[in-house]
Amino acid sequence: MATNEPPGCKIRVTSKGLEMLRQETLKFVEEELENITIPDLQGKEGRFQYSINDVKITELNLTHADLRFQPDLGLLFEVHNSSITLNFQRRILYWFFNDVGSINASAEGVNIHTALQLSRDVVGRLKISNISCDAAVSKMRAKFSGTLGRVYDFLATFLTTGMRFLLNQQICPVLNHAGLVLMNSLLDTVPVRTPVDNYVGIDYSLLSDPEVTSASLDMDFRGMFFDRHNESDTIVNYAVMPVIREFDRMVYLALSEYFFDSGMYAYFQAGVFRMQIARDRMPKDVEMLLRTTYFGTIMMLNPALMDAPISLELEVTAAPRCLIKPSGATVSVTAVVSVMALPPGQPPVQLSSMTMIAPPPCLFQIALLIASKYQHYSENKMNAKVSMKGKKLAIHMDLRRFRIYSNQSALESLALIPLQGPLKTLLQLVVVPIINDRTKKGVQIPLPEGMDFTEEVVQYHTGFITIGANLHFSKGLREVIEKNRRRQPPGPARAPHASLHPPPPRHAFNSAFSFFRLTEPTSIVFRGNTVKTRTKRVLVATSGRASWKRAAVRPPSAGARRVRAGALSGGACEPAPGSQLVSFSDRAATSTSCFLH
Repeated sequence: MATNEPPGCKIRVTSKGLEMLRQETLKFVEEELENITIPDLQGKEGRFQYSINDVKITELNLTHADLRFQPDLGLLFEVHNSSITLNFQRRILYWFFNDVGSINASAEGVNIHTALQLSRDVVGRLKISNISCDAAVSKMRAKFSGTLGRVYDFLATFLTTGMRFLLNQQICPVLNHAGLVLMNSLLDTVPVRTPVDNYVGIDYSLLSDPEVTSASLDMDFRGMFFDRHNESDTIVNYAVMPVIREFDRMVYLALSEYFFDSGMYAYFQAGVFRMQIARDRMPKDVEMLLRTTYFGTIMMLNPALMDAPISLELEVTAAPRCLIKPSGATVSVTAVVSVMALPPGQPPVQLSSMTMIAPPPCLFQIALLIASKYQHYSENKMNAKVSMKGKKLAIHMDLRRFRIYSNQSALESLALIPLQGPLKTLLQLVVVPIINDRTKKGVQIPLPEGMDFTEEVVQYHTGFITIGANLHFSKGLREVIEKNRRRQPPGPARAPHASLHPPPPRHAFNSAFSFFRLTEPTSIVFRGNTVKTRTKRVLVATSGRASWKRAAVRPPSAGARRVRAGALSGGACEPAPGSQLVSFSDRAATSTSCFLH
């Protein structure tokens, strides 16, 4: 269900990004189709008895494959005019002659049309919610090997017709499982509500179903940080809606002011913006500069403090706020800085306390207004570089300018010059590295595992930042899927090297013809356009094995409806509720007639 809440994070995948995904998808589909399980065939034709087993796909040629956006739905994957090569093992008995060998068959004119519907699930994760699939093999050729290979070439049409039908019905179940189970397990690697560190987490839940056009896929995420010890304590999102207008790169990421504000608020509530720099954390040269600067203060307070360690305490008194403009971004900070002496065995002695207020300048510059009772001011200009490391957003701060002065008189400003050096050095050597050490770890953006940003470009707009980048696959789809499935809770026992697609059902034939809604026992009759002949071939499925037999065929009873369907490979006879499919006719597997009761 969509909300009126503006997103803190927005991601756009363009057609260029989908083209790279197409290559990985095609490779994955080929691997899945190679594991198709086709039931064995056995039966007799005249005095010939035969069995076919160990059907394997030896080669796939999906050269004409396309993956594109389907507006208002999701994705469309199509394969046109491709081919599949199979190999069967046969055994044929004719009187006293017993012959075994292999059959090489080629399925040509393979066409697959698969539509994937993308939506938001109950927890706010992107999911493939539905798949519609239509697969067709227009023709199949077979070539026999062995001593009597040419003798029973006449069986080729008979065998390949049934095999083609079975192959048609196995493609879509495999693709359905690949999408609804395997690809959804890949989407499970996208963070939704996940920890960032020991203090805060981030909420990347989708606010609505993705918006799909012919050129892009847009996703609106909440993009909200929260204190892990009080997850309900968050700020209201009053930021502007981030807008992405570009299509030149594979992917675009837009982050609003709320994304950064909620992060700083969460860290503030977690108490991270309080630090004490003393003893081992205090550089010796900085301590010496502070001791020299406050020499007079120490002598007036207590000369015995001359040898006491010096510490610096910094506490942010309000959650920092971010302001983003086309010229850059700024952060407003209010903090108290205290310089303390730490005499052994005694309470700390305050040497100085300053309030720092940072009004928002531009170009990621942070100006700190340091005011004591004498109204001393400090101007600090810091440059922050936003970058992507793989799929983690990182910020690096750099102090560019520092100046301290008084608004009372030039004489007081001259008196503050000795304090400028120690404070600037302290910021450069201690405070800024502490900030960078935390921000360089980065925050993961909502992309599946194995996908990384490359060649990113950062742009600033009013109220939000956009990052355009290209995509790089550091891992293949199957590698990520198998890794994620191993991390999931254990289910029923599974063979160590079992295929990822579902095992064939107990009644494989019923599964193959599931779109006919048949019930066991099932018989399919191949005959001419009329029902004059009583004895015809019947394909019967029992106990998961399909076989051809000769059987008596009766004409459809009175009251049966005759429904004309399309090609056997693509058309389907769909019985109405309460009716049952009795038989359908086929001549050279080109047309189908269904009789429904």
